[in-house]
Amino acid sequence: MSERVSFGSKIGAILSAAGSAVGLGNIWRFPYEAGNHGGAAFILIYLGCVFLMGMPIMIAEFTVGRRAKASTGRAFGVLSPGTQWKWIGYLGVLAGLLILGYYSVVAGWTLEYIIASVSNGFADKTPEDFVAIFQDFSQNPVRPVLWCLAFLFLTHYVIVKGVKDGIEKSSKILMPVLFILILVLAGCSVTLPNASKGLEFLLKPDFSKVDAGVFLGAMGQAFFSMSLGMGCLSTYASYFSKETSLGKTALSVGVIDTMVAILAGFIIFPAAFSVGIQPDAGPSLIFITLPNVFQQAFGGVPFLATVFSLMFYVLLALAALTSTISLHEVVTAYLTERFNISRGKAAMMVTSFCVVTGVLSSLSLGVWDEKFFGLSFFDLLDFVTAKLMLPLSGLLVCLFVGWYLKRSVSYEELTNYGLQKAPYFSVYMFILKYLAPVVILLIFVNELGWLS
Repeated sequence: MSERVSFGSKIGAILSAAGSAVGLGNIWRFPYEAGNHGGAAFILIYLGCVFLMGMPIMIAEFTVGRRAKASTGRAFGVLSPGTQWKWIGYLGVLAGLLILGYYSVVAGWTLEYIIASVSNGFADKTPEDFVAIFQDFSQNPVRPVLWCLAFLFLTHYVIVKGVKDGIEKSSKILMPVLFILILVLAGCSVTLPNASKGLEFLLKPDFSKVDAGVFLGAMGQAFFSMSLGMGCLSTYASYFSKETSLGKTALSVGVIDTMVAILAGFIIFPAAFSVGIQPDAGPSLIFITLPNVFQQAFGGVPFLATVFSLMFYVLLALAALTSTISLHEVVTAYLTERFNISRGKAAMMVTSFCVVTGVLSSLSLGVWDEKFFGLSFFDLLDFVTAKLMLPLSGLLVCLFVGWYLKRSVSYEELTNYGLQKAPYFSVYMFILKYLAPVVILLIFVNELGWLS
């Protein structure tokens, strides 16, 4: 096998890894979780979870990928030949494949809303109109499917271009543009009338609302937001050079990911509070509530309403694209290595599979009303991956690096074979061996509703 390709620069590695972590979960899930769990108090706990729990698990995934110099699907087998630990890699590949299928549906919705923003399709609409617009569109058997396919083929194009010319180059463009957009949007939002109420909610902690559920919610959000357990980080780490500092890269990714999430709060809460609307969850937040918020907030200046809405949905599309690229790469890289086939052929296999699952996911929200265990096909994929596969994958990664992998291997990777200092190494290993598994198990049972 030829020598494995690496990212061309440190910034390329950081932005690519950050792109894999930043996604729709940062934009809508974080504000919703913050809204449900006391605002500023939740954010403080979330920050603690990111840096005390999320980053050690991220470093563990980095360690596996770079040490093995193989994609997630093969990395665990390479580091544990002849054992059953290889199934962790297979789990990551399967999770990435299934998530990409239904995630592309929601990603495609952002393209529809970009077009609607440009064509001034939200002007003079009532709150009820926005509900009807979203329902009519999401249940349509054609348009959502076409947008889903468009997003998948765009992702496919980037993946086929390769690691340096595709993933790294796109990340160097997409991530700075994403940051510029989110800063502009946040700046506009905080200047709205009554925006101070939203800022107070975000910045003034109310610890009276803090309970065990808040801690579990914050940890679950950190896990979700940082894309832990999906296999993306291990696969990207396999492209890291030996000079790349795993600790510093994890810190950079953690900071970028957290900044995007918090800045999303600065966009959504001041705007929502300015017009007296409480943000809702999921699709209803970004495709029903927020278009209404933008129209009300900037109703006196229609042009600003159009521009604000357009920038927001472009932001969503960019965040979604960085995630679909990383999910696609997890599976493509595995197929390329496992079956010794070209990158183009592997990518086409992945895209073809996701076209099928994407179409079925989209149709299950409308004309195809078949239920599986009481869930639509879309909701079934979401439940199986987000509630079962990702927590399980994260738990197994912690057990693998904490208990199976030689302690010396973890130390060598974290210190770049002694060239860098790692005074926190013992704490890092303690978290992986004891603390993280317990917390992940608690998140797991909480997500399944077994603690309620």
